[in-house]
Amino acid sequence: MRTFLFGGLVGLVGCGEATVDVDGDAPASRGGTVDVDQVVVEDAVLSHPTASFRAASERFDVPIDLLLSISAAETGGQMVAGEREIPGWEPAFGVMALRGDVLETGARLAGVSPDAARTEREANILAAAAWLDDEADRLEIDRDDLGAWAPVVAAYGQLPDAAAEAAYVWDAVYHQLQSGVLVEGYEAEPQAVVPQFPEPDPVRYVAPAERSYAIWRGSSNYSSRGGQTVEMVVIHACEGSYAGCWSWLRNTASGVSAHYVVNESGSEVSQLVYEADKAWHVGATYNCALNGNRECGLSGTGTNLFAVGIEHAGYSSQTSWQSGLLAKSAQLTCDITRTHGIPRDSYHIVAHGRLDPYNRTDPGAGWNWTDYLNRVNTACGTGTTASTSTSSTASLVIDSNNATNPTATRYVAPGTGWFSSTSVPGYYNTGYYAGSTQAISDPTRFWFYESASKCYKVEAWWTGGSNRGTSIPFIAYNAAGVELGRSNVNQQINGGRWNNIGTWRFTSGWNQVAISRWTTSGYYAIADAVRLTPASTCP
Repeated sequence: MRTFLFGGLVGLVGCGEATVDVDGDAPASRGGTVDVDQVVVEDAVLSHPTASFRAASERFDVPIDLLLSISAAETGGQMVAGEREIPGWEPAFGVMALRGDVLETGARLAGVSPDAARTEREANILAAAAWLDDEADRLEIDRDDLGAWAPVVAAYGQLPDAAAEAAYVWDAVYHQLQSGVLVEGYEAEPQAVVPQFPEPDPVRYVAPAERSYAIWRGSSNYSSRGGQTVEMVVIHACEGSYAGCWSWLRNTASGVSAHYVVNESGSEVSQLVYEADKAWHVGATYNCALNGNRECGLSGTGTNLFAVGIEHAGYSSQTSWQSGLLAKSAQLTCDITRTHGIPRDSYHIVAHGRLDPYNRTDPGAGWNWTDYLNRVNTACGTGTTASTSTSSTASLVIDSNNATNPTATRYVAPGTGWFSSTSVPGYYNTGYYAGSTQAISDPTRFWFYESASKCYKVEAWWTGGSNRGTSIPFIAYNAAGVELGRSNVNQQINGGRWNNIGTWRFTSGWNQVAISRWTTSGYYAIADAVRLTPASTCP
């Protein structure tokens, strides 16, 4: 039997000292082969959830606080089964987030199978400790100095650049040590330990990001939206740590990106791509049948063209997410929906796994969608909403098909010279109205009722084509019939999407947005759908 003290260990009832028996033929210190089931912990600590960490720490001479800090930084102490979210970044497994060569090598050194290292908690911790032990030998560090372990920690993270390594060491693992380790009932006091590793460059916090709370870490993995408006926010799980996520998403070798990454606690957000540009975060084209048959005019279009992607440090398989992460993500999503007039419902704030179910499940079953959408609406000051319904204070659509309009509050009234059609694809919902352009007053009117004065951003949807008018009048009127403003649009372009028309303050009563066909003759005016989004200010 070998007896040892775990530095900083508190909270073990009646036990200031812990002992571990390691039976079998394998040496009790390092190397060799061990059956995990042979690790026996004395009664005083047998039921303690960190017994596996203590056994691995003793066998491989790796500080238990370091093992627990890596686990806390990587997985929050949860047993995860990673998925492949980012090309080039291998999936991670277990409480220690073992991946790739670290998993394979660690399993061999610990004498456990790779499958066991992926799926069994004890084997996972042993493999991690074995790898850290071997790397510590290779680097010839002073094992008694926690700060000296920093280069070993950096190598364990398997990150693609020096900036990410520095952030992982200082802001993740050693931040846990400095804050005090608290994982699964094990508690250690904060330690004034300084990692022997280059500090993160402070310039990285000076950012031209679109959100004041975001750090700019620009990725070159993006392209143009081609003028397409933003219609959705897609929620992702990184399948890894924060530093790993943003570093791989800006690495050219990965060929992918996202607009934002939120860290595990919600204390930091990185922006990698501007919202006006297309990030490469969803590999599938949009299929409205997967999304409640909403926005079907976008079907067949690459989802990236009209979506903003938010990655979250963590895993699809984790059972819960930190409240701070959810709160910060909700604030970010609220801000994005405000900027782009996106409805705050489950059809426009969407899981990656819903849009690409063929090989993705993120953010996973542990993501509480009802709670998250309520948080988004609360952040925007619009109250709560059910997870599958549109908030009454979010955007509202007046469709050309009155069967889908709540006629008590909004409806369409086509002019006498207009006819319904579905001949040109890309229409909203079930079809649209078309009218030949000529010098005649015969508008199609999209009516909506307001109980009080309200400022709305007005957008319109049409199907484009060479026979459409290039200067079709859209005219906003208040309930007194007073014209608030107008916009002449070219309907030959920008079809199959929402297009900004203008922002006006409407009055209580029945207001309208009229689409006129009084313009240059020989073309068609299209009246398909109008979307109204509450705006904080009016011109």
